[in-house]
Amino acid sequence: MKSHHILCLFCYSLSLAAAAVSLSAIDSFGFHLWVDIVIAHVVSTLVIFLFSTFYSNSSLYDPYWSVAPVPIYFFIALSDESGINLERIFLVGIPVSYWAFRLTHNWLRTWPGLSKEDFRYVNLYETFGSFKWFINLFGIHLFPTLIVNLCLFPLYFYFIENSADVSSFDYLICLFTLSMVLLEQISDEQMHIFKANIENKGKTMNEGLWKYSRHPNYLGEVGFWFGLCGFGLIGTNGSVFLLICPIAMLLMFMFASIPMMDNRSLENRPDYADYMKKTSSLMLFPSKK
Repeated sequence: MKSHHILCLFCYSLSLAAAAVSLSAIDSFGFHLWVDIVIAHVVSTLVIFLFSTFYSNSSLYDPYWSVAPVPIYFFIALSDESGINLERIFLVGIPVSYWAFRLTHNWLRTWPGLSKEDFRYVNLYETFGSFKWFINLFGIHLFPTLIVNLCLFPLYFYFIENSADVSSFDYLICLFTLSMVLLEQISDEQMHIFKANIENKGKTMNEGLWKYSRHPNYLGEVGFWFGLCGFGLIGTNGSVFLLICPIAMLLMFMFASIPMMDNRSLENRPDYADYMKKTSSLMLFPSKK
């Protein structure tokens, strides 16, 4: 294990411990269970923010996206006072574990260490100048945390407010969510193979799934969160207000992540403008002629 991986492990262990301490400290206040989770989630994020600030590298936060949902999922699944439903735990746990492992592993093999910070963060610092600390805290750390927290909210209804028996719909949603993670993995693997070929340096990836979408990996990511929402819809007998959760995630990708990635590609790849005109930004559609 490399030194920056050890550092991350240390930071995240302290972050998890801080979350556990905060949960214990606020338990006597009698807040709603999800309020407890939000507070603990924010406290643990602040711990990562302190380390990011100390090391002047907010990429320390990047794996938090895929790491934090796992303990939150287990906490919710084991908080049902009516009894633990192992079948539900299995149906949600399989796609969540697969997603978390895959995304974290992808980060492990692509981040070279503290010498490199995500270009999106650097661009935000350059854009907002003297407001760097504000952007760092609220834009890079707290905003993604709250989006992820919101998108995990449907699981509360699936585990805590759900009195229905497990049915074929639960299994279908599990398969859908797994398929979205698989889509994400295939997309990333295709891109890794493409980038590994030095002859492709400066060229645009337009093969495989990338022939039909400029960001098929993002499509898989957004689809994963819609899958988790599907579990919640079962738990609320179809209350559609929960769709606000993954829609917020979709909007973040459509109006923040995708434009940032496209603008960077336009700067670095001369053939990207033509590719951009012909290829869907997110959905898998045949390319335009």
